[in-house]
Amino acid sequence: MIRVLIQACLLTTVLHFTCANEKIVITGNDTMQFSTREFSVPAGKKVELEFKNVGKLPKIAMGHNLVILKEGVSALSFGAKVLQAGGNATNALPESVMEEVLAHTKLLGPGESETITFTAPEKAGAYQFVCTFPGHYAMMRGIMNVK
Repeated sequence: MIRVLIQACLLTTVLHFTCANEKIVITGNDTMQFSTREFSVPAGKKVELEFKNVGKLPKIAMGHNLVILKEGVSALSFGAKVLQAGGNATNALPESVMEEVLAHTKLLGPGESETITFTAPEKAGAYQFVCTFPGHYAMMRGIMNVK
């Protein structure tokens, strides 16, 4: 009986670790800063990312999103590309630039949050993330390290 209980406990532990998602929480604020500039996730695993706009200014003036870019895409270059594609305060991520996006949240106003789930790339490396609200990309960017 004890052997069966031990096996059940071990199986439960193994299932927990193989099924558990990586949970990341990041905030953006009115000083155009992400709460973290770097985080790590395991390659090929499901990632749950909660993004919160903790600012007070109206969405039209200080909305935030979080856009994780595909391998090799520079946050600064991508931010400029978004502006050239017509990105603005109500459409901060035009459809024409989506081929370079791995995952993204919607544009959030003060007090809003969104949780997205995506699978981390299989290939280890540094993947940049950015806020694409006009002008924010110069300051609001960071790195997702895939290990």
